[in-house]
Amino acid sequence: MAAISEFRKKKLLYVFHVFFDINQSGEIDRKDFELAINKICELRGWPEGHAKNKETHDAMFKIWDGLRTKADKDNDGQVSVDEWCNMWDAYAKNPNAVLDWQVRYMNFMFDLEDASNDGTIDSGEFSTVYSSYGVDKNECLEAFKKMSKGATEVNRDQFAELWREYFSSDDSSAPGNFIFGKTAF
Repeated sequence: MAAISEFRKKKLLYVFHVFFDINQSGEIDRKDFELAINKICELRGWPEGHAKNKETHDAMFKIWDGLRTKADKDNDGQVSVDEWCNMWDAYAKNPNAVLDWQVRYMNFMFDLEDASNDGTIDSGEFSTVYSSYGVDKNECLEAFKKMSKGATEVNRDQFAELWREYFSSDDSSAPGNFIFGKTAF
């Protein structure tokens, strides 16, 4: 992990601990994805048997399978902090080599945030999702302002660019740094 700056490492660990290691075990495994699915379906009101519940299960387990395949280098069924950071470091060195699971996760997050299904995310949609993970709602609103550069909405193409920036940039003022609802690292 020596190649990763402290700033990028803080961003990577934030996503690891807040959005992936749901049970706070110190590693990411299938159980974390099961907990995340429950959280997401509860947030959106998608009970078991609902089409969106099944869609969420399918999408999240595909993301887990892709993450595990790419990052779980010791094949123990878990992704450690080192494995996570090494995977993202390789991505930062070659951001054009985006992995299928990363695109799937990015699109999943965009669609989750775009509750109105209008093709854009606004500050209310953004803050609803991230505050459900324990991020302060006011911080989410401030992060959205910084991420959107003051615009009222962010579309999928803009979101994709911000996503790339979050995982590959060492620029502390880059708008992509705020894509996960946090205003400072």
